[in-house]
Amino acid sequence: MSHSDPIPGLRNILYLDLTNHTSKVVDRRDLYEIFLGGVGVATTLMLEEYEEGTGPLDPKMPVILSTGPLTGVFPTCTKVVAMFRSPLNGELGESYAGGHLGMSMRYAGYETIVITGASEYPVYVAIHDDDVIFRDASSIWGISSANDVGKILRGIEKGAGRRSIVRIGRGGEKGVKYASVNVDTYRHFGRLGLGAVFGAKKLKALVISGNKEIQSPDHKNYRKMYKVLYETIVKTGLMEKYHNLGTSENILGLNELKGLPTRNLQTSSFEGADTISGEHFADNYLIRRVSCAGCPIGCIHIAMLKKPFSKSHEYETLNISYDFELIYALGSNLGVSDPKAVLELIDACEKAGIDIISTGVVLAWATEMQLKEKISTKETLGLELNWGDYETYLQAIELIVQRSPNEFYSALGKGVVYASEKFGGKDFAIQLGGLEIPGYHTGLGNIVGLSMGARHSHLDNAGYSADQKAFNKELSDEEILDIIIREEDLRCMLNSLTICLFARGIYSPEVVSEALETIGIHRTPEQLTELGKLICRKKLLLKKKFGYDPEDLTLPKRFFETVATTGRLDEERVKKALELYRKKQGMDEGNEGDK
Repeated sequence: MSHSDPIPGLRNILYLDLTNHTSKVVDRRDLYEIFLGGVGVATTLMLEEYEEGTGPLDPKMPVILSTGPLTGVFPTCTKVVAMFRSPLNGELGESYAGGHLGMSMRYAGYETIVITGASEYPVYVAIHDDDVIFRDASSIWGISSANDVGKILRGIEKGAGRRSIVRIGRGGEKGVKYASVNVDTYRHFGRLGLGAVFGAKKLKALVISGNKEIQSPDHKNYRKMYKVLYETIVKTGLMEKYHNLGTSENILGLNELKGLPTRNLQTSSFEGADTISGEHFADNYLIRRVSCAGCPIGCIHIAMLKKPFSKSHEYETLNISYDFELIYALGSNLGVSDPKAVLELIDACEKAGIDIISTGVVLAWATEMQLKEKISTKETLGLELNWGDYETYLQAIELIVQRSPNEFYSALGKGVVYASEKFGGKDFAIQLGGLEIPGYHTGLGNIVGLSMGARHSHLDNAGYSADQKAFNKELSDEEILDIIIREEDLRCMLNSLTICLFARGIYSPEVVSEALETIGIHRTPEQLTELGKLICRKKLLLKKKFGYDPEDLTLPKRFFETVATTGRLDEERVKKALELYRKKQGMDEGNEGDK
């Protein structure tokens, strides 16, 4: 493809050196001309910046945040990709967050931020247009709630309305390997432990605001295209699911299809699904919906929970965001059917700043370990973990965040792989690729996608969707793999533009091509499709450089014991499919993605 056309307004990379508390801006329009932005630029930069053998928490290990050319320009183009080396599994760390961050970065004039080094003491970095200031964060280090950190910084830093506040909680400070990064209260860089990387760098927060404008060279056609996209989003039924019930709509559907992991995947349906369903939450707890900046959908569902703190009818009122993955992890997977209990558990994880999916899986494994008498109250410091006992789980979450109480809780803070290697129970440690699984047990596509995908994420290959197709229509294993590979290529293209994947059905390559044209970027649908393939191969190369070896992949027996949506899985069939996937992706032949 030709890359002779410049990308208007896309070129600036801000480098932050936390060791020396310095910054610089580098013009890298060459990267944007090829990869557009987002995950393509982030992957290429990481391949440039990474020094072989550098560990996830080494000061030299960079963190890269990147937006795309449609961010802040078209509706639902709201995401920022974070790329790092995961402290949880040592491999490619790739996470996405919305909120105001993408818009704020672009208004400040930076499409990408590269963070290196480590401060001697806690800092936060305030970025306001051209001003980059390193501030002492010792006074906010150790605060019990990540949400409170945001409140404090909102009172100190300017830029309201165009500002984003990114911060970690105690989980990141204490080095919990699946600690998250909170973005504008209700969004997160959740999976794979970016919060622990921030903590190791002594980076408490980023505050970003700006007053620059994004220009459209063809404003008449831009406005016409914007109107078409906006009306497609808000006036058709394509996005109604996300606005109405949100992803929590999936609870009842997956439960009926026997695809909802329950009690550490001992079964794939939950008798308490009705009371933790999206319908029940909407009818009884939903108080408002929130959107990311530049998005009209309102997919962020906020519940109100009245929590008593005295016997005199005095309450603390909490606003808690919920969605499908959180309800699965702390609901069905822990045998918790009380929606108030699920909300309290979500709130505890949010305040601590730890990934909720990983936390739910770790606690489910620990519960089964104790019930099987493989550990005792000696390891749990007197706690008796039982399915549905949310009050005990709340105590366990606090002990995990402390990291120091004893060897067992320290192990839990390092993830289910580490804990099961140390204490046993590998057969029912429900992880794939070293990452605790999301809320799907649908069949072959899901297992292969989570095991072999470039970031072990259902969000990038939709293996569960391939299983749904196989459930409704007979498909060969090769056809299932082809669906996964095509989907991952497509989503890599969308992620180079940082389009929310909820809108993937709207932003086809043809539509993306038209949208880019209105802002002066010329790409045919075919070129965009090829770009997605190129980015996916580069990600697989980076993953390999970080140490991923398919030969090391473990498949816990639990996945073959519990019936999935498409039936009981045969281990040999799965292994053959994994081998075929490797062949199709050229994973054993050397990756050419860096050429």
